[in-house]
Amino acid sequence: MLLVRDFKTKIKISKIGYEKIADFALGKNFELSLVFVGKKKIHDLNLKFRQKDKPTNILSFPLSKNEGEIFICPAVAKKEIKIVEKPLDEYIKYLFIHGITHLKGFDHGSKMEREEEKIRRKFLKKRFSL
Repeated sequence: MLLVRDFKTKIKISKIGYEKIADFALGKNFELSLVFVGKKKIHDLNLKFRQKDKPTNILSFPLSKNEGEIFICPAVAKKEIKIVEKPLDEYIKYLFIHGITHLKGFDHGSKMEREEEKIRRKFLKKRFSL
């Protein structure tokens, strides 16, 4: 089950497709909260939980074996699309997939990349190479 919330972000993001991605990657019994937040909120969370004093594009928090939260900052992602040269909605789904793989227990590396690629091939229109 996916719950999507938007906390006063000024950037409009389509909410279509996230539940299918989550169900495919995590299973229908996984309870996931996807929260779109502004730069201040993501900065505060990044500082509190990762001791990084800057805003980030995404944070993932596993809460239990079958429950987690993902926070995405569209404002940070919007700045990054100039680098990745992809549409904002597609890039945010790319970030969402990245967060899901962390919730599945993967750390950065080749195994995580293979898992992400499997999900991206099924759900993203455009190829990403970051």
